Amino acid sequence: MSVQRIAVRDIEVEVEETGQGDRPLVLVHGFTGSRDDWRERLPELAPLGRTIAVDQRGHGGTTNSGDPAAYSFDALVDDLAAVLDAIGVERCDLLGHSMGGVVALRFALAHPERVLSLIAMDTSASPMRMPGRVREAGAKLVRAGGMGALFKVMRARAGSDPDRPEAAARCEREMGSERFWARVERKLEQMDPVAFTTLGAALAESRAVEARLHEIRCPSLVMVGEQDVGLLEAADALEAGLPDVRRVTIPGAAHSPQLENAGAWLEAVREHLARARA
Repeated sequence: MSVQRIAVRDIEVEVEETGQGDRPLVLVHGFTGSRDDWRERLPELAPLGRTIAVDQRGHGGTTNSGDPAAYSFDALVDDLAAVLDAIGVERCDLLGHSMGGVVALRFALAHPERVLSLIAMDTSASPMRMPGRVREAGAKLVRAGGMGALFKVMRARAGSDPDRPEAAARCEREMGSERFWARVERKLEQMDPVAFTTLGAALAESRAVEARLHEIRCPSLVMVGEQDVGLLEAADALEAGLPDVRRVTIPGAAHSPQLENAGAWLEAVREHLARARA
């Protein structure tokens, strides 16, 4: 594996690569995530060809600008195009998770010639509706105490949260609590607090692209964890709107099936790539 830091547009982006081949799979993480979300899966994806994981602006090792105007979905789409240009990727198979799926859908609409196939994973073509009081409480906490304050509250409340999916709790047990929470803490500490507040609002308020899904003509896979209850209807809408689509609901998984049911997730990705690359 190799990691490089690339100057594109107004930022520097960290990109991690593994595998070889002339048709890359590009992985785009979600809100509060990073390329670390794919850590265990990268060695398993490498035999399928060149695999590229990108840290989006305000996340992971990529630049934190502190500028609210810098954080928009249009900016994230333009960043992805610039990164692919910089590393010599003209076309790719594209996987977007959660907020990364929002970016991937918009990228496929803006640059259809560059997307050979699409995996939309635990994501939505419409705004992701989080209760306003929850979103604003998180933003207020981050403004007052930074991302570290958010982490402390998340860890303290996880054990008693009635809405926490069983799959997430099981993932913590299997990974080990210290390792699990160290990973969460690292990603949150890396994140720009301004990205948290600005992109969090954008997720809830962005324009829908559901009416344009018919324009995405490439082979597509809609993937969602069976316990990701807030996005099951969104997955239904993606399945209904994309023209050349297959749907996989991952059993025993919630919002991060690549961690919560890695075997089923990897099999779904392999089957999609085999179909798309045939």
